[in-house]
Amino acid sequence: MNSIHETEQAIRPDDSREKTIVRTSIIGILANVFLAAFKAAVGILTNSIAITLDAVNNISDAGSSLITIVGTKLAAKEPDKEHPFGYGRIEYLSAMIISVIVLYAGITSFTESVKQIIRPTKPEYTTVSLIIVAVGVVVKIALGRYVKSVGEKVHSDSLINSGEDATLDSVISASTLVAAIIYMVFDVSLEAWLGAVISIVIIKSGVEMLKDTISQILGEKNDPELARGIRKTVESFPGVQGAYDLVLNNYGPDNWNGSIHIEVPDTWDADQLDRLIRKIQVAVYREHHVILTAIGVYSVNTRDEEIMATHQKVKEIVFSHPYVRQMHGFYLTKEEKAMRFDIVVSFDAPDRRALYRDIIADVQKAFPEYTIQAAMDTDFSEE
Repeated sequence: MNSIHETEQAIRPDDSREKTIVRTSIIGILANVFLAAFKAAVGILTNSIAITLDAVNNISDAGSSLITIVGTKLAAKEPDKEHPFGYGRIEYLSAMIISVIVLYAGITSFTESVKQIIRPTKPEYTTVSLIIVAVGVVVKIALGRYVKSVGEKVHSDSLINSGEDATLDSVISASTLVAAIIYMVFDVSLEAWLGAVISIVIIKSGVEMLKDTISQILGEKNDPELARGIRKTVESFPGVQGAYDLVLNNYGPDNWNGSIHIEVPDTWDADQLDRLIRKIQVAVYREHHVILTAIGVYSVNTRDEEIMATHQKVKEIVFSHPYVRQMHGFYLTKEEKAMRFDIVVSFDAPDRRALYRDIIADVQKAFPEYTIQAAMDTDFSEE
């Protein structure tokens, strides 16, 4: 079987992805350093606080790209004894740092803009200076789109955040350009006011980036589309009567592993189950790039008509209650007078525990002679 080999391959860092992120970040660093040098010169010569702040912002963007490179390199480290699942989540930390930089840049820009509103200074624009700013706008728009598109392609939140930051910078530069033209034509200085408005937009963007990144670090629910695809793949195998309890753990972009339970007939032996499980692992990795580190088994009664009828009756009782999403893992032993099953109660239920107790009480009432072992499960991909 190739399942072990493919599983080992899945947890190795993707060299092509790492190289793409590093290459894109280097392009970002070079572009931002180039723009910062020209804008700093223009800002000093024209006495424009907006252009000078824009230059400083470009330097912070170069720093963000450097953080992305460092984060990507660290995330690509091989798993070790201390971190057996690898270092992939470092990328989320680098994305969080970039979010903080964006937030800090917005707060600083807003502070300086307010100072300019209180104590304005007259800028001295020239045609050359405006051309340089205009070129900066075009470069930033192109850079932002390029970096963000690459980030989405390789699933790098750091690149996506850097791309969004570059796009916001182009808006700042464009507003500076508009303010300069208005000043030259109408002798009205608006750059400080525009700077304050744009700063608020940047602050809002930084907060949203930070919120998204923290959410990923805390751990988010399974991607519903990915979960549906995995269950569909698993249930496509002959003999699998259902796939449940899918849990996915994310250890960095494109680094997923998880577990699932399958229902199979109680007539299957260990050899059949072993071959089935290995085939499922290979198929899920090939189709979804997810390593199923564990596949649990629910044995389904198929040889006793009375037990099968009881199963159907219990299912009717369970699903007569609102907010029940699934029932699975049913098994009944007549000798021990015991039945077991799992139920999935939606998070939308006003009181999940109370509903669970009501369901068990109703089943117990219908089958008083049986000991009931029922677990309340969670659907981690519930929409």
